[in-house]
Amino acid sequence: MNIGFIGLGIMGAPMARHLADAGHQLYVHTRSKVPATIAQTMAVTCANAAEVARQSDVIITMVPDTPDVEAVLFGAGGVAEALQPGAAGARKVVLDMSSISPMATKAFAQKINALGADYVDAPVSGGEVGARAAALTIMCGGEEAVFERVRPLLAKMGKNITLVGGVGDGQTTKVANQIIVALNIAAVGEALLFASKAGADPARVRQALMGGFAASRVLEVHGERMVKRIFAPGFRIALHQKDLGLALQGARELGVALPQTAGAAQLMQVCAANDMGGLDHSALVRALELMAAHQVAPD
Repeated sequence: MNIGFIGLGIMGAPMARHLADAGHQLYVHTRSKVPATIAQTMAVTCANAAEVARQSDVIITMVPDTPDVEAVLFGAGGVAEALQPGAAGARKVVLDMSSISPMATKAFAQKINALGADYVDAPVSGGEVGARAAALTIMCGGEEAVFERVRPLLAKMGKNITLVGGVGDGQTTKVANQIIVALNIAAVGEALLFASKAGADPARVRQALMGGFAASRVLEVHGERMVKRIFAPGFRIALHQKDLGLALQGARELGVALPQTAGAAQLMQVCAANDMGGLDHSALVRALELMAAHQVAPD
């Protein structure tokens, strides 16, 4: 299959490489230099998103935010300019794997459908580690027949692949995921900060908690990052902050309160205000440390 891939960042590059390794012909476009891992494949670098779409049966987008997806799809030189049917009149599929607004996703899908193509939203969870290991969790929204068409591609990038419902439901699920992850990071940060300030060894506290009901993937991975001070980004605070913004925006529209989510968003804002938005989201603990004038562990 001819696959278009737009966005070759921390997550997109390994995801695209898995598709190339599976034998698919890639047509790629990215804002920065094409990574060496993709350049060394048979991937064809395209000048813009329209050229990608013109050559591809399925066009995958993996870009940071809602305005980026809109620009890639509908801006000058965008995907929408080249959505004529593919081989033998088959409808092209736009497969958006970015994490963006559920409401905007529905609007984008309507426009893409009107141009004679199909749309599936398929945001992912698992970070850089999951992307490299082809072990991402992929949350999908779209028509079942279209989902089944792209499922073999998704299976090359992830393991837990679920069609949640109609278009937009994948993005809604991703927002819910980001709420849970953010609150877990905040909880682990508070727990390890409390233990450290009380004089206990946070590494041993974490080890003990891993055997009990408090055990979680966040405690395992990000708890270790907090103790070892490893904050190089797998998933940047700025991007998680964007996702919590989507959650709070959606909550206002739905008339529901998300007080814990708002608190986590404020902790991320503390980090952003202190030039830490580019760090891994486990560095949310730094906001707590600043307020306590105490670090979980020395740098």
